[in-house]
Amino acid sequence: MTASEQRFVVVTTTHESEEQARALASAVVRERLAACAQVYPVRSVYWWEGEVQDAEEWRIDLKTRAELADRLGAFVAGRHSYATPEVVAVPVVAGSPGYLDWLAAETAG
Repeated sequence: MTASEQRFVVVTTTHESEEQARALASAVVRERLAACAQVYPVRSVYWWEGEVQDAEEWRIDLKTRAELADRLGAFVAGRHSYATPEVVAVPVVAGSPGYLDWLAAETAG
């Protein structure tokens, strides 16, 4: 692992509909807060309002530089329909140099 590989994170959030998830993903990439967004269906089981919930959701994985994680989180939270949206950043511990160079080049400077 090199120092450059520690500079990146994958930020995950979910949305209740595919349309909302795609719109949020596009807005994030358009703002250059992430270089790439992947949107796919998931089944979420979670504790909310005193009981277990089971829901279909749309997961969005956003690839970005670690230094943008706070801005990205605020952007997502400000445009999300959930009262408490999931915004979780996981560090990238390894990656192909070409992909990481692209990711750095395509995000806000």
